[in-house]
Amino acid sequence: MKRDFLTVAEFTGSEIERLLTRAIALKAGEDRGALPLAGKSIGLFFEKPSTRTRVSFEVGIHQLGAQSLYLTTQEIQLNRGESIADTARVLSRYLHGLVLRTHAHSTIEEFAAHATIPVVNALSDRHHPCQSLADLMTVIEKKGRLKGVRLAYIGDGNNVANSLIEAAARVGMEVIVASPEGYEPDPEVLERSRTGAEGEIVLLRDPREAAAGADVLYTDVWVSMGQERETESRKVKFREYQVNSQLLRCARRDAVVLHCLPAHRGEEITDEIMDGPHSGVFDQAENRLHTAKALLEMLVR
Repeated sequence: MKRDFLTVAEFTGSEIERLLTRAIALKAGEDRGALPLAGKSIGLFFEKPSTRTRVSFEVGIHQLGAQSLYLTTQEIQLNRGESIADTARVLSRYLHGLVLRTHAHSTIEEFAAHATIPVVNALSDRHHPCQSLADLMTVIEKKGRLKGVRLAYIGDGNNVANSLIEAAARVGMEVIVASPEGYEPDPEVLERSRTGAEGEIVLLRDPREAAAGADVLYTDVWVSMGQERETESRKVKFREYQVNSQLLRCARRDAVVLHCLPAHRGEEITDEIMDGPHSGVFDQAENRLHTAKALLEMLVR
């Protein structure tokens, strides 16, 4: 029976930990030269531009021995009125898996409902589960554990925050979110994640209070794709939520700073922090490759 990866909530804590263990092994070179997906084809259907997501999946698919096919709305018949359901049914006859990066989360849900192959959410307006896998892998590398780690997320409660909360709750991390009023994470995600969570999830307004004693500081852009009309108003509302040297001093002395990228330097994070000794940002970006490979192995193989 096929499995999809539309949200982190579809994986148990033990499944996430097993996937991360495999990703760490792949990064270390285990099974180098093995081609577990040889002869298979994975589609990449992207409605939004991408750097890390596209490159990590394309390279990962190649390293696993499969071929990738990059598709956009303009290149297939969805642009001319073919339904999502019919497209999903047809692509299922050609491919062994489909990776989608889209606007509405409902688009991914509809693809998955009609596809007979595994469907992976490579980003939607509500979730970014692949990013959260790389986030947790980086925390393991930097802190040696997940359970009991205190992570402070500073800024917009967007799709990245939603998936990070879901993932952290399943592996026993403590998550403190500081956002301006009206920019909190999705209430449904919060309620679902708190149910049976091993770690605590707390919402605050004050970023300094959230950062106090944190093992990890995490931030993302204040203006995501599709929100450009709100740029100036968001800059005003988020200006107290910058990750800078003052905020870092509230955290533990060995705190690590993460950002899913791309970063708007000088807005949500300063150059000093982004390029400084506490930054794990570029290790985090690299880990998108290794977690993508482990995920495809789990779903497609």
